Amino acid sequence: MKKIVMTLASLVALGGGGSSMAEEGGSCHFHGKTPASEKTLIDCASQRKASLVKGGKLDKSWETVKPEKVEQVDGKKGKEWKVTFRNTAAKEADKNALYVFFSLPGNYIASNFTGK
Repeated sequence: MKKIVMTLASLVALGGGGSSMAEEGGSCHFHGKTPASEKTLIDCASQRKASLVKGGKLDKSWETVKPEKVEQVDGKKGKEWKVTFRNTAAKEADKNALYVFFSLPGNYIASNFTGK
């Protein structure tokens, strides 16, 4: 009987564990101090941009916009990554560039149109 209970408990734990990890942007959370690769930053910034479009914070015209530049900048707490997207179809000239900021390991910090 004890073996059956342990087997069932294991199956329940294995079956339910995957769904709790499947949140949007969940693959863009990193530990340590190793700087993220450019590919990782582009992927995470693109996920963040898609989330902003889906949430209505960015116009649908941003959906197809690709990253223009990835660079390291000096942030409030040290070095950060800044990924720039430029949307030539943006209705407002002062909102044609989206900047997405990440810590060096690749964790999201903020997004804005000012680049600061």
